[in-house]
Amino acid sequence: MPPNPAQPIDCIVIGAGHAGLAVSACLSEKSIEHVLLERGEVGNSWRNERWDSLTLLTPNWQSRLPGYAYEGDDPDGFMDMPSLIGFIDRYAREIGAPVRTQTTVQSVTVHDGGYRIETDREAWHARTVVIASGACNLPEVPRVTAELPEDIFQLTARDYRNTDQLPPGGVLIVGASASGLQLAEEIRASGRDVCIAVGEHVRLPRRYRGRDIQWWMHHSGLLDEGIDVVDDLRRVRQLPSPQLTGDHQHQIFDLNHMSGQGIRLFGRLMGVRDSTALFSGSLKNVCALADLKMKRLLNQLDDWAEETPGAGPFEPVERFPDTRVDEAPTLSLDLANTGIETVLWATGFRPDYSWLDVPVMDRWGLLKHDCGVVESPGMYLVGMPFMRLRKSSFIHGAEDDARHVTDHLAGYLNH
Repeated sequence: MPPNPAQPIDCIVIGAGHAGLAVSACLSEKSIEHVLLERGEVGNSWRNERWDSLTLLTPNWQSRLPGYAYEGDDPDGFMDMPSLIGFIDRYAREIGAPVRTQTTVQSVTVHDGGYRIETDREAWHARTVVIASGACNLPEVPRVTAELPEDIFQLTARDYRNTDQLPPGGVLIVGASASGLQLAEEIRASGRDVCIAVGEHVRLPRRYRGRDIQWWMHHSGLLDEGIDVVDDLRRVRQLPSPQLTGDHQHQIFDLNHMSGQGIRLFGRLMGVRDSTALFSGSLKNVCALADLKMKRLLNQLDDWAEETPGAGPFEPVERFPDTRVDEAPTLSLDLANTGIETVLWATGFRPDYSWLDVPVMDRWGLLKHDCGVVESPGMYLVGMPFMRLRKSSFIHGAEDDARHVTDHLAGYLNH
């Protein structure tokens, strides 16, 4: 049976989140004909794959896209999900983004000097493709999940919405990045006992010397650093999100704060034997490394403040207590006898390219690219962590990447 006739177009953008919309705005500026294909609604991941109380980790003044920025009366506040969805919706309307919603891409193949894109509605033939489908499509859950007893309720940070989903007993949260700690605090506030299995994490203060940490990162130029400043790019791209929360109530939102709430800390979850969870003994070392890296960053920011005339004034230099952990960490936890009824996986995400039938994947299942230019002529990528710059995965980082990619794309189409 012959394939469906494909509609010709210069560019197909897969995904209509903030990154895809930023690309759309840049393509429109260059009068490049394009369509965005979105499996759900505009900003679908923010609508349907986040918990109810989530707020952005970046302040409102950083929420900006090409030709568009936050204009509310709380620039130092943090958007909740309804506010962010409204922000993205308004942007899509303002730029007149040509979005096909409720359209699922089923395959992308090389065809006739371009790409054939099959969806559940129609087929397209595009000279170029921009992949803006996101970095957080699928939960990254370790194999140890299969070792848990059947009566333990399991869910991921993508599936969690609020504490009403959970059984009444205790919760073991696996992962100590921003998601793990935010969910731990919320679940603990519901009256449940909470434990956290801690792996590698990034510790940062919410505010430092009177300014938000993002102010420091932005004005010091750290967020504009490119991939040339790192030795192990793959590792940096996989770093967990920093231990931050979207409010000013916590000067520092870290494992010490968790302990102060009565939350128990364990090392990395290594396995489960019968109903007993087994943990690594490296908790102290992992926390010491996170403490050391935070101190190095604060030293760097202090040096910048001292060397930059007119940057201040700032409050005095400050340092934060080291993470408090037992000298001899507990290496096991009997889930049944301690009342743990839920394991919540806050262990990160990975992109989903199951629909991509083009040989551009590396051995880890990620796209091979150079600053968003994929190793297949006319194919591009946006919206990934540290794609070009430290700020690439943030909303305000989308514009620089979108302009870089669309400049290259326009040159490709012209030649």
